[in-house]
Amino acid sequence: MFDRPGLSAGDCRAGLSCSAARLTHGSHESGGMLWERREPRSWESQHRRIQACPESLDCRLRGSRRSDSRCIELASAQSGSQGLERMRNAVTRWLLLATLLYSGCAPGLAAPGKLLEAVATDGAPAGAKAWRIRYETTDVDGDPTQSTGVLVAPDGPSPVQGRDIVAWAHGTVGIDSACTPIRSLDQIPGLADMLARGWVVVASDYPGLGTRGPHAYLAGDAAAAAVLDSVRAATALPAAGASRSFAVWGHSQGGHAALFSAQRARSYAPDLQLQGVVAVSPPTELAANMQHADTTVRGLLTAFTARSWSRVYGADLSTIANATTRGVIERATSGCEGDPFSAAALVRLLRLRARLGSLDLGGRAPWDGLMARNSITALAAGSAPLLLVQSDADGLVATPVTWRFFEQSCKRGAAVNYLRLPDTGHATTAIASADRAIAWIAERFSGQAAGSDCGLAMSAGTDAGG
Repeated sequence: MFDRPGLSAGDCRAGLSCSAARLTHGSHESGGMLWERREPRSWESQHRRIQACPESLDCRLRGSRRSDSRCIELASAQSGSQGLERMRNAVTRWLLLATLLYSGCAPGLAAPGKLLEAVATDGAPAGAKAWRIRYETTDVDGDPTQSTGVLVAPDGPSPVQGRDIVAWAHGTVGIDSACTPIRSLDQIPGLADMLARGWVVVASDYPGLGTRGPHAYLAGDAAAAAVLDSVRAATALPAAGASRSFAVWGHSQGGHAALFSAQRARSYAPDLQLQGVVAVSPPTELAANMQHADTTVRGLLTAFTARSWSRVYGADLSTIANATTRGVIERATSGCEGDPFSAAALVRLLRLRARLGSLDLGGRAPWDGLMARNSITALAAGSAPLLLVQSDADGLVATPVTWRFFEQSCKRGAAVNYLRLPDTGHATTAIASADRAIAWIAERFSGQAAGSDCGLAMSAGTDAGG
């Protein structure tokens, strides 16, 4: 990091950070603005960055869960009060601001999908290369934040049109910032098959998992942004050779993210070309799914959801839990999901069941409104084709709730294929259906029409899912 007394459009094109920095040693103050150049940082060392700017520019407090929406006025380095000096400083500030706006890198403006860092990593299958990436995205309020992830691409030259991309969205690993999910590429189902087909695969960790928290658990808008921006980041790495054509494939929490990605793709990422979405065991109506779950599962899901949303949305935990129960929630959600059958995990589940197993978040304000906000009841006509995968033996995501989503999407004119697994547990539905999911995605990339299973929904009636 070193000082820079001025900033130009050329500097921005050369990769200078155009964010005003904290008041630290080595910064340079000019005309009421503070600038510094930053060398790339690893995603493990996230720091809050306070942006400073002229009085009328909307600045943001980065690294926090909400936008501050006010400028931080810096004390002028000049102590004189003569009107001419003030006027000269004001003109200097506005000329600099105009230059930055013209060059497209004014401070305070987010760049969703901007690739901030790509570091080569080991573990890729033979004939492929992999990177750990860090990129810009947006949070539940649409404010700037960052996420990490992994990007894998085949070796060798890419086709002229570029490689298709599959964005993998992972399931629940916890809500603690230490819970980086993609620690091994083996965690991505069907990876070798996808690479052999010439596709690029990108997998977001989601903000708050591997980066500074909080993690927005089952928060649809933030999850969709993280997935869609991971695709943008993939297109920004020349060595990957990626096109803008992509599909999303997600399981459990990632299935929820996949559906919100389908819903938001046109408005949030019109620069990308979504060809299809595979949602495996996705929680759609959150309150209904929790009501269908047994008390042990409900206790765990309620703890994750309540603690995350208390930090992300500011919902008050005291509306659903006394001090003792809040302590149980805090301790139970501070780690990462490991062996679910370990003694420690079983003790935690029993405590959560006793405290939260009968609690209905959907029946308490403000949780009911947040449940509705982060539920998805249907996709509409014009959405990307969808493959919906559900097992009758899923003990966490209720088949009748998923079937209702299927029916409602069909009624609204969406193109939906429904893959029903007879006896696969929740944890293994993505692996069990991987071959069929990849084949379905390949058909979308080839331009083949998806067809629809909506005739099944219309003829079977509402009892078919249960």
